[in-house]
Amino acid sequence: MKNLKKIPKFTTETEERKFWLTHDSTEYIDWSRAVVNPKFPNLKLSTKSISVRLPESVINSLKVLANKKDVPYQSLMKVFLSEKIKEEFSYF
Repeated sequence: MKNLKKIPKFTTETEERKFWLTHDSTEYIDWSRAVVNPKFPNLKLSTKSISVRLPESVINSLKVLANKKDVPYQSLMKVFLSEKIKEEFSYF
């Protein structure tokens, strides 16, 4: 087994992404010991806050629907967006 280089500490995900785009992982990781189907139960997806201007009537309707489903309206909006995106991609 060859000596592996130490993986540097990254302060941001972007910094890490740039690093791996320019470096060969086989110099840092012994892939022969990799787990085939790893489980990451506590992994959280990266999120980014955005601002979206919507008519008040749309927001009010969304809040009514969310209240009926007993979920926060912003969570319901994320579900609706995700479902519509999946639907649109299925047309291709």
